[in-house]
Parts: sequence; structure tokens; C-alpha cells
Amino acid sequence: MSTPAWILGIFAAVMILVAEVSAGQLVIARAWTRRGGAGAGIAVSRVLTGIALAGILVPGLSTLPNAAWEVVFAVMTAWFAWCLWRESRGRGAAAVARGHNAPHLVRSAAMLYLFAALAGPSAAGSGMSMSGTGGMSGMAGGSSGGTPALHAPTLALIFALLLIAFTVHDLDRPAGVDGYFYVAGRRSVPAGNTAEGLLLSAGVVKGCQVAIGVTMAFILIIMI
Repeated sequence: MSTPAWILGIFAAVMILVAEVSAGQLVIARAWTRRGGAGAGIAVSRVLTGIALAGILVPGLSTLPNAAWEVVFAVMTAWFAWCLWRESRGRGAAAVARGHNAPHLVRSAAMLYLFAALAGPSAAGSGMSMSGTGGMSGMAGGSSGGTPALHAPTLALIFALLLIAFTVHDLDRPAGVDGYFYVAGRRSVPAGNTAEGLLLSAGVVKGCQVAIGVTMAFILIIMI
């Protein structure tokens, strides 16, 4: 199956926007100077995920080799797994699943799987031309070979369903709920600067997370 290039371009543009917005949030809020590294980790994960997804969708936006992205998302997955373990101490499984680390762990693990699967036997044997920096020259419609196949497609479907579930949960969750916005390290946003207040608003963060979830699920589904 091939996907029109203009659709992939729209998704890629949205991911670049998400990465830029998340980077702006990280800089404005200076999350790395505040207590608890979760806020900075979440913001950095959105920046890296946005850049990586844009490179998958449009080869010209690729920045790192697939192997390098595997290392990046392996570290991110380990980080959020540790955060989730720390969060789980003394709490039930249901409370942990509703926490703010579980969705980020799933997204990081899905990205790790995606780059690992692209280098797997199915992708290598599909006749696709894979760019060395992580892009897929055959993903857009009109290229020879169609969309590259993922190795272990059942796992791709599981990740896609989990991403859809977390995205629906994000949409249903009121903006500003505890656990939703940790970049600023506080609920309030700068009162003296409208641009900063908008960038750090819970609604913008919610939109970024929903956009990432939708894009990741879209990529996994069309490549199964």
C-alpha cells in the first residue's frame, strides 16, 4: 500500500511543529533547573519523537541513522520504565496505569520497536529503498515498492492499539489535570508574557501529545 506524499508531508509538518513547541516549552520553563527530572524528560522525549517521526515520514527531514535512533529511544524507554517503577512503589497497578509515565513509556517503546523493525528481515527483504538516515524513500505514493513492511507486524498492531487508547484517554482528560503538564514544574504560567503563557498552557501540551499519538499510530497501521 502506498500513501500520498502530501498526506505524509502534512503529518511531518505537524511533527516538526510539535518538536519546536516542545523545545520552546523546555527552554521557557527551564524544567532542568526544577525539582524532579520528569518534566524535562517528557519535554525532551516530545522533541526527539517529533524529529524522528518527521524523518520517517519524509526522508529529506531525516537527521540520524536508524541505529542512532534505536539507541536514543532505548535510553528513553529505560528512563520512563524507571520513572514508572518509582511511581509504582506503594501504589496499585490501576493507579500506575493512570499516571503520566505510562503513556510516555509506551510511546518510547513504540518508537524503539519502529526503528528496530525497520531494520528487521521484513523491511530488508521488501525491496524498499531505505535511506541511511532513517527516512523511507518508498513510503510516499508514486515511489517504487510502496510502504515498507515492518518486522513482527503483530507487535506493531499491539502498539498501535495502545497508542490509540492513550490518545483517546488524552482527549477525554481535562487539560490541566495533575500529571499532564510537568514541563513548567507548576500549574501556573507566566502572567506577564502572553506568548509564553500560550506555549506553556495545558491545552497546547495536550495537543502535542495527541498529535504524536495519532501520528505514531498512523505510521504503524499503514506499515503493517
